[in-house]
Amino acid sequence: MSRWFQIFLIATLGIALGLLYGWVIAPVEYIDTTPDTLHPQYRADYALMVAESYQSDENLDLAARRLALLGSAHPAEIAAEALDYAQSNDFPTTDLEKLENLIRDLTPWQPTLGDSTQ
Repeated sequence: MSRWFQIFLIATLGIALGLLYGWVIAPVEYIDTTPDTLHPQYRADYALMVAESYQSDENLDLAARRLALLGSAHPAEIAAEALDYAQSNDFPTTDLEKLENLIRDLTPWQPTLGDSTQ
């Protein structure tokens, strides 16, 4: 057996065993990650829940703080991304309207330096 063939065989075996260990035996488990790492579907679902909550309590500051968990962009932009996803994935019309109302109300919203313990 030639030396190059041995090197190639050992390297291939090492890569195969590394992949087996990393994917099957001890795969990475993500625990306690932040909401901004969610899949777009779940981000849209979360934004929809915020819109539904806003519809019932009409607390714009609370809705904005809840959306801020999904990233550092303006809350209206985060809700707009959720609306785009919802439209492209055939969410019900009532859900789209809730997101549109939230975006409409959040667009002129600016954060205040008031009490943040609510």
